[in-house]
Amino acid sequence: MGYKGDDGPARSAPIAVPDLIDIHVGSRQLGFGGDLVLVRGIGLLIALGVQMAFPLISAGQEQSSSSSVRRAGLPHANPAATMRVAAVQMRSSRDLNDNVAVMKQHIERCARDGARVVVFPECSLSGYFDDKYMKQLTSEALDAGLQHICDTCSQCKVYAIVGMPYRDGDKLFNSAIVIDPAGTVVERYHKIQLAESWPSAGDHLSVFRIDGVPCSIIVCHDERYPELVRLPVLAGARVIFYVSHESGIRNESKLAPYRAQIQARAVENTVYVVQANAPANEDTSGSHGQSRIIAPDGNIVKEATVFGEDVVTAALDVSLATGRMAQQSVDRGPLGDWWRKGMEQVRKISN
Repeated sequence: MGYKGDDGPARSAPIAVPDLIDIHVGSRQLGFGGDLVLVRGIGLLIALGVQMAFPLISAGQEQSSSSSVRRAGLPHANPAATMRVAAVQMRSSRDLNDNVAVMKQHIERCARDGARVVVFPECSLSGYFDDKYMKQLTSEALDAGLQHICDTCSQCKVYAIVGMPYRDGDKLFNSAIVIDPAGTVVERYHKIQLAESWPSAGDHLSVFRIDGVPCSIIVCHDERYPELVRLPVLAGARVIFYVSHESGIRNESKLAPYRAQIQARAVENTVYVVQANAPANEDTSGSHGQSRIIAPDGNIVKEATVFGEDVVTAALDVSLATGRMAQQSVDRGPLGDWWRKGMEQVRKISN
């Protein structure tokens, strides 16, 4: 879901990576440009004590191993209590090598500053442009760029979630790639609800683990479809990563609904949402920025600027993400069996 055909300003040299905006989620202190604010009440309406290591109700079977995506290992018995995430609001060009170089800089900087997961926007590796451009991207160029990102994750010992086109045979997908600290691709999620004509639609939802914490992904237009978050949450997900290249700032009527929709996905499921969106360009092409981190009560913890290539970080208190509101869809009312049936479509990745 983005502004098509926008080249954006040419980048003659790698951008400087901006300072991180440091936040800590929970009943703790947050830093905003040096000022400390005590956040009170976040999570007071959230039921605590749900065990994060296990799904709320029985979900689909774990997938067998394949050559392209690792699906091996046992579930983590002791998931991390805190997840430090960095949402990178990056402006991509049509030069894949340049994009990869900038992404590597961001990963290295975020890792030095303590981030465990570095999240990039939709099609950040390639740039999000017109159909002709997207369709001419070769698997060799895309795979080579991805390998550089995997190598950097391995060197820095961090996770990354990268938006990029992905070719599988004669199909081209709009994908979000999950890379672990060993540099291994853990998951390739393909956008299901499309706002573009160049990709094929994805065919699965997934739950994967980051330091034992169950997580899931959606890509841009997916956010308008609540079931694409609700089903993975019922299968155990507690942090939702949302990579996007939403419409540009000239589409003013869309901006408030974008924010409202993704806040709703957080509060209606009692989970965190970490969004990395692309910024607006000086000529008002591109997207509209405002990458954000949303708490399980639906409040925005921090939001980036419109035009800046910002990096927003937060240390997420995982205990606040209980999935309680999602579970009530199963426990109450006539739709419990319907939701359980839908959960069979969720791919549980053991990593």
